[in-house]
Amino acid sequence: MVVKKAELEAVAARKNQYPPEDLAEVAFAGRSNVGKSSLLNLLTGRKSLARVSGNPGKTRTINFYRINDAFRIVDLPGYGYAKVSRSESEKWGAMMEGYLENRPNLLKVVLLVDIRHAPSAQDVQMYDYLKYFHLDGIVVATKADKVSRNEMQKSFALIRKTLDMGKEDLIIPVSALKRTGQDELLSVVENLLEQQNER
Repeated sequence: MVVKKAELEAVAARKNQYPPEDLAEVAFAGRSNVGKSSLLNLLTGRKSLARVSGNPGKTRTINFYRINDAFRIVDLPGYGYAKVSRSESEKWGAMMEGYLENRPNLLKVVLLVDIRHAPSAQDVQMYDYLKYFHLDGIVVATKADKVSRNEMQKSFALIRKTLDMGKEDLIIPVSALKRTGQDELLSVVENLLEQQNER
C-alpha cells in the first residue's frame, strides 16, 4: 500500500465529534512515550501529521486521520504518563472505552510496545481488553533500531509471553529513526481492509 493522501479529519473527545461510520478504521494505542506519533508520521510519509512532542501524554483526544480516502487511522490517547492527574487519566480511559466499545467500523487496534522493555502492567491490561473485544492480534515493537538481531528475538519472546499472545498474533518491529517496518505494517493493514471488503 502506498499512502498518497493523509489528512486529519476529526479531533474528538466525545462520540458526537467522531466522523461518520462510513470508512473502516484501524486504531493505534500505547504508552505515552512509546513513539506513536513518530510511527504514524512514518506510515503516512508525513513529517508532522501527528504531533511529536517532547512532553509525553500530549494526545488528549482521539484523532482521526483519513488515508487515501479509503480508511482511517485513529490515534488513541497515550496512557501511563505519571504526571497526568488521576481524574485526567480516568477521563481518557472513559473516552477510549467509549470509542473501542461502540465503533462498528473499527477493524483492529494495533498495540505499540517499546522493544527494549517488557510490556508494562498497563500494556497487559490494554491487550487483555482488546482480546475481550476481538480487536487484538497486532503488536508493533517500536524503537527496533535500539536492539541487536539477537536481542530482538529475545524481546519478541518476552513480549509474547507477557501479553499472552496467540500463535497467530503478529509482532512487527518498527524503527521510525531508521524508517524500517512501515511496509510490513501497511501490508498488514491492507490485508485487514481486503478481508473487510470480502465480507
